[in-house]
Amino acid sequence: MKAISIVIVLAVFMLNHNLSGRNIHVLTLEKSQQLARQNSFKMRSLLEDFKIARYELRAARNRFKTQVNLKFDLPDYSETISSLQDSAGLHYFPLKQARYNAYLQIEQPLPTDGFFYLSSGIYHVQDYFLQEQSFRLNTRLGFEQPIESFYAYNRIKSSLKMAELNYRLSEKRLLRAQLDLEYEVASAFYSLYSALERKNIALQTLRQQRDAYQLALNKFKAGVIAEVEALQMEVDLGEAQNNFDLSLVEVQQKADAFKQLLNIDLQDSVILNTDLTYPIVKIDLQKALEFGFKNRLEIQERKIAIEQQKLTLKRIDAENQIQGKISAYYDFIGVRQEPRYYALNTTFQNAWEELKKRPGNRGIAFSITIPLWDWHVNKNQTLAQKARLHQQQMALKDLEITIKRDIRNTVMELESSLKRLQLLEKNVAVAEKSFAISKNRFANGDINSQALALDRNRLSQAYNSRLNALINYKLLLADVKRKTFYDFVNDHPVSLDDYLQQE
Repeated sequence: MKAISIVIVLAVFMLNHNLSGRNIHVLTLEKSQQLARQNSFKMRSLLEDFKIARYELRAARNRFKTQVNLKFDLPDYSETISSLQDSAGLHYFPLKQARYNAYLQIEQPLPTDGFFYLSSGIYHVQDYFLQEQSFRLNTRLGFEQPIESFYAYNRIKSSLKMAELNYRLSEKRLLRAQLDLEYEVASAFYSLYSALERKNIALQTLRQQRDAYQLALNKFKAGVIAEVEALQMEVDLGEAQNNFDLSLVEVQQKADAFKQLLNIDLQDSVILNTDLTYPIVKIDLQKALEFGFKNRLEIQERKIAIEQQKLTLKRIDAENQIQGKISAYYDFIGVRQEPRYYALNTTFQNAWEELKKRPGNRGIAFSITIPLWDWHVNKNQTLAQKARLHQQQMALKDLEITIKRDIRNTVMELESSLKRLQLLEKNVAVAEKSFAISKNRFANGDINSQALALDRNRLSQAYNSRLNALINYKLLLADVKRKTFYDFVNDHPVSLDDYLQQE
């Protein structure tokens, strides 16, 4: 393992360089990623989508539990004209009533899409025109069961399955967005670091060129070298100064982009604190493919779409099958009508006595609907849905091949990047020794300024190449993580809980 521990202070180059009164943010890569998650509108929106899916799943599960409702009318008063038609003709009479009722409904859904229910109500009517009052007591125990749910389409189970699919999809979307944002922040973080390092390399080159120019100027004054060589060194110094100035502009641009991504005020300053230790990671391709196929959002979206298409196919197909319903009930009713001057408790007691004496009502029914002919409307709808399902299945197979190629290519790029990084580190060591030797040889007059400039350019190029290879390797590690949902650096699967606990 090659450790390169670096603390970089990012000074914001504005028109006013006085940073007093501005906020200073000390950021590691992990802190930057956490800050981006907290400030990202997309992440907050996806988190709300995840919460919505979770609540809807809970609601779908709770539909299997007992539901209790209580309804009151306190009061329901009306004054109107009503009519009655009998053998003597049509009669109109005034109606002036106040109704009071309390109604309790207890319902127990069944996994078969049916339900048991118990309903009980108390109804009291005050008739101010007839000067009468009445009580009605009613309690019913009932059962309803659609028969098509046994062989065609079960609505309550399908709703639960759909809610579970939406929850899984929302979970995968949120996790993938977390990993994508993590990669985006890492890219911006290392891009800024790269710009700062290039600035440092440009500054080092500028200092080396100043030393070389001063040495060449002294040698020219001593008559050791020709004037053209001294002039060439002056040109090289100007170019080095220009490259350094351009690097300052690049740092400013990268810093602004990084702060915008993290939703930090552009007037603020940031300090990047990063340990660029890079681990030597060997990727198990089979494990990468296994976790990629299991967790990739694109595959999960296709699989969930296929499950949803199957449920839709069942629902469409059920519309042309035999449908029916079994229902049964048993209830008790007690009704009593008394003059208004009777006490309420007396009327209620009389209604209760009536309920106890009256035999219970009962009923059972079996209704059935048999589709006979619809000009093949349902058949064609079913065939169209089957074609959509087949289309989704073909798309899934093609997508699996694409993702397999994508993961394989990324793993191979990672292996090549590691080898290149290790090679370039050796190249930097060689370039540093070569430039030190050339610098001494130029001072002794053994080589001219062009040879020295060549070795200096090789050293700068070696620094930049190593820097690019290091950043590319770190980003490829993050890319493998987001494409496989597996953290090969720490050797554990990535889960949404890891991110939710950080919030």
